Amino acid sequence: MNEAEMVIPHLFRCPISLDLFTDPVTLSTGQTYDRPSIEKWLAAGNLTCPVTMQKLHDPSMVPNHTLRHLIDEWLQKGPQSLMEIIPGRSLAAMKISLQSQESSSENKLETLKAIQVLIDELPYGNSFLLQLGLLPLLLELVFGEVEDNQSRESLKVVEESLSCALKLLPFSELGCLDMMKEQSKLASLVVLFKHGTPMIKTGLCNLVEAVSSSSETQDLCAVLGATHQLLREIVFIVHHDCEASEAGIRAISALSSLESNKENLINEGAVDGLISYISNPQVQEKSAVPLAVAALEVLLGVESGREAVINNPSGVKSLVKMIFKVSDHEGSENAVSSLLVICSDSLRAREEAISEGVLTQLLLLLQSQCSGRIKTKARMLLKHLRSKRNMD
Repeated sequence: MNEAEMVIPHLFRCPISLDLFTDPVTLSTGQTYDRPSIEKWLAAGNLTCPVTMQKLHDPSMVPNHTLRHLIDEWLQKGPQSLMEIIPGRSLAAMKISLQSQESSSENKLETLKAIQVLIDELPYGNSFLLQLGLLPLLLELVFGEVEDNQSRESLKVVEESLSCALKLLPFSELGCLDMMKEQSKLASLVVLFKHGTPMIKTGLCNLVEAVSSSSETQDLCAVLGATHQLLREIVFIVHHDCEASEAGIRAISALSSLESNKENLINEGAVDGLISYISNPQVQEKSAVPLAVAALEVLLGVESGREAVINNPSGVKSLVKMIFKVSDHEGSENAVSSLLVICSDSLRAREEAISEGVLTQLLLLLQSQCSGRIKTKARMLLKHLRSKRNMD
């Protein structure tokens, strides 16, 4: 165990997770555990105390308020390693600096940079910050009083706060993100998408992706998916190739996981935005192109999505070009699957695909080193096009 790990007092660690207690509870055996850890242990069917292995005749848990108080005091003071990394700064003082209305943007930026150091340098730094309730505070700094004409300093504070929040998010319960359901927060989100820096836009797309990818925040995902201005801004980012486009594609892909969001995304131009990205020769070699094709395939599950692809002048053509890639076959399977869907019921789509050279592309794919699954789908599409061609 290295020096940084030893800084947390032994009594402040859960015997199961070995992490800092977040909600210490004591069992009838007298042993204390973190509530999430012991609940998981019991839910798995274990009927013994993990430390003593005594049978638990009474599985009830009693909150250990004394230990909780000691941990809170220790957190407020900050561990020795923190003092060494950020001399003269305590966690409590940094929190006050961020909360204070009188604290200047310069002071807040200095504090946020110190927090970044803590997150990056100390393996347990995230626990301290989450215990102190810093994540909701960071989100308030991001979605607080946002105006159309934000100063450069204010945007920098938002940028740093968002960066810190995204680093803490994987270690936290996501309930605090429910603040984004508030109309004022949604309005701020839209304004930041419109007027934020490329880094802010990328961070916000990452936040939307995190919200949409978790079962904890499905209600919030639905709220975001019903906010048409927000969807419009994300699509705009993808449509107009920029630094945040790749993050925008991931956000669209994640939002599409909720069925109710698909129609709204299509109505706000997500299909056209994705096709524009895929067909842009300047981004053909970018890693997000296969993801864009995959996101497009998901939207084809809705009739309006299929119509949008067929009606887009570059829709079928772009998918045909994505079938065979010399360097790799990322995106090939999604392209073939997408063409299977839209060519099944549309003579126009079949004719356009054939005129764009789909048969040649499929034959090249079948002769390549692609996976057996991709070849199976390619044969299905080839057979389908030939049989339909004879019928037509």
